[in-house]
Amino acid sequence: MSNNTSQSFKALVLSYKKASVALREQVALNHEECKEILQFLKNLADCNDMLVVSTCNRTEIYYNAPKSYQTEILDFLCNLKQTNAQGLDISANSTTFFTQYFQELEGNDAVKHLFRVSLGLESQVVGDLQIINQIKQSYQLSADEQTAGHFLHRLLHTIFFTNKRIVQETPFRSGTASTSYASVHLIEELALETQNPKVLILGVGEIGADVCRNLKGNNAVEEVLVCNRTFEKAQNLAQECGFKAIPFENVHKAIKEADIIVSSLQMDSPFITKENSLFSQLWSYKYFIDLAMPRSISPDMEDISGVLVYNIDQINVKVNEAQQKRLACIPQVEAIMDEALKDFFDWTKEMEISPIIQKLKQALEQIRQEEMAKYAKKLNEEETQKMEQITKSMMQKIIKLPTLQLKAACKRGEAETLVDVLNDLFNLNMQEK
Repeated sequence: MSNNTSQSFKALVLSYKKASVALREQVALNHEECKEILQFLKNLADCNDMLVVSTCNRTEIYYNAPKSYQTEILDFLCNLKQTNAQGLDISANSTTFFTQYFQELEGNDAVKHLFRVSLGLESQVVGDLQIINQIKQSYQLSADEQTAGHFLHRLLHTIFFTNKRIVQETPFRSGTASTSYASVHLIEELALETQNPKVLILGVGEIGADVCRNLKGNNAVEEVLVCNRTFEKAQNLAQECGFKAIPFENVHKAIKEADIIVSSLQMDSPFITKENSLFSQLWSYKYFIDLAMPRSISPDMEDISGVLVYNIDQINVKVNEAQQKRLACIPQVEAIMDEALKDFFDWTKEMEISPIIQKLKQALEQIRQEEMAKYAKKLNEEETQKMEQITKSMMQKIIKLPTLQLKAACKRGEAETLVDVLNDLFNLNMQEK
């Protein structure tokens, strides 16, 4: 039986469920490091179908092999990162590191885990919209590095098709189920009320950076400015997203000129107040979205005519509503996923008996050729062609029933016995020699 099946598929998994942010960032992989791991796996004996997934919430390495390479992979990862995480020298003791933080999954469990991760069922924010695109990027890298085999191609395309069904048939991926997504959705709504809207992102911590990235390529806003107390951080993020960075000393001028201000500044007291505003009356609306805790925008800003302030509780109402809808349709999502998994596992079982079917075809073809050779000298060209057609047709009909029986036995999990019988009847093991 072939080793290139779901039973030999493996996954090394580190995620937010067992590892802190500090630890996850220690083993997070950039594009070049992902390539290095793929090339390392490619050089291992009997190893194929490699995929590396690295996001802010997880680092996962998938591969197909008859034996586990967990020690070799973790050793390579430790040397690659040359890191000391939470006081644990992982480069010196990868086995301890693996046991404490990485989980190994094998066979159908590894396949099902990749399904659940890709579909957003394992995300911190259930139904995360970004994860499927991150999986597609990882898959593209595997294809580019020629580490994706027939098994992985089939698996990933099955996942993508399943995701499409979930999007079309359920509300699982609809709604704004994260604070940053909800904020961007609100920005889009507010932008409709303003001509050529200008947005100011104030503070580029995790949530501010997420809002910024989710605004990238958004046609709802005319211009996005990025401002942070450390100008370099604002500049790097602005460059990444195609926006403009401004120095923090110009922040009040930028607030005055912007139509929508999104603040996630972490301070002990409000940064934007009625007293330090450069305006006392507006002729059009100005919107403030406060994502900080403690609040960075004083509620008394709404005393100014034309100013509207949205706080994080109001934003999270949208998040909670969307999250409840997503949680409610998880059974429907899992039913679609289970249907896809069944079809995929049926396919992998058929792939297991594909070599035996091929050997059987070769054995029968050899018999046919030998018998044809006995009579070839006695037949003219026309008779030979007719004999070719007749004997080939016979072979196709003979092979049809064993093939159907083998496939049916695979679905029942009973293929081994039938394979043994066919091996004995036709001495198929000799085909390898």
